[in-house]
Amino acid sequence: MFGGTGFLGNRIVRHLRHREFPVRIASRHPDRAHGPSGPEDPHLQSVRADIHDEQSVADALAGAYGVVNAVSLYRERGPETFHSVHVEAARRVAAQARRAGVKRLVHVSGIGADAASPSRYVRKRGEGERAVRAEFADACLVRPAVMFGPNDAFLSTVLTLLRRLPIYPMFGRGRTRLRPVYVEDVAEAVARIVERAEPHPTVFEFGGPTPYSYEELLRAIARQAGLTPRLIPIPFVVWHALAWVSEMLPDPPLARNQVELMQIDTVSSPDMPGFAQLDMSPRSIEEILQDMLSRRTVG
Repeated sequence: MFGGTGFLGNRIVRHLRHREFPVRIASRHPDRAHGPSGPEDPHLQSVRADIHDEQSVADALAGAYGVVNAVSLYRERGPETFHSVHVEAARRVAAQARRAGVKRLVHVSGIGADAASPSRYVRKRGEGERAVRAEFADACLVRPAVMFGPNDAFLSTVLTLLRRLPIYPMFGRGRTRLRPVYVEDVAEAVARIVERAEPHPTVFEFGGPTPYSYEELLRAIARQAGLTPRLIPIPFVVWHALAWVSEMLPDPPLARNQVELMQIDTVSSPDMPGFAQLDMSPRSIEEILQDMLSRRTVG
């Protein structure tokens, strides 16, 4: 499991362990890895590995039955670029998995991945998918929509801002289409794919049960939390300018690629395999948010 300490990866590890798969988490920070039974789980191993290093990846894959690559990067920093992580590292994992005789490879990408996209992030996701398939023809590609869940960077942030700001600045006119998906549902889907009897070089797209415009989503979240914010449209040209200035800071709160992503619809296609092919029904953002609010884990 590469990326097993991340928001999605940590949950994939738990779902695999619930199916009694022994799991090896390959990470630059193995001390952060833990599973459903805690750090003493005898069937959960943490090894130090760097996806940018060929030998490190090869060592992590030795003797593995399957591999899941859930490594992702949302903001470029120094040598950590979209190309180095989503293309070069993805190709490296796939190539070493093939050489190691791994039977299953699940590569986590994202809805809208397109090697021809003007967005660098989306383009590199698309190039990464091509690189993976070139090295491991039977790889299964998983494309989740925007994921939400407790302690996430999306829903928790939106709810916190809705609570604190009497006037909420929207990206553009709030017309971008979204289909947010519960992170636990995606993790369960990945575990079911790994568990399948035969490899299927399929592209899965996982979105939630309800499509929203960005404005509709904000109002749905606010309604669940008992809030009545005033939503103000802000042109994307202004957001790009703000992001350009923000990127000059040591730890920028907003990046231009994040603004670009808010201009692109992220809705799963009904023509693509998804939860239904895995006998799953995704849970709604309202259902999960209500549970999160009742447990007071947000904001």
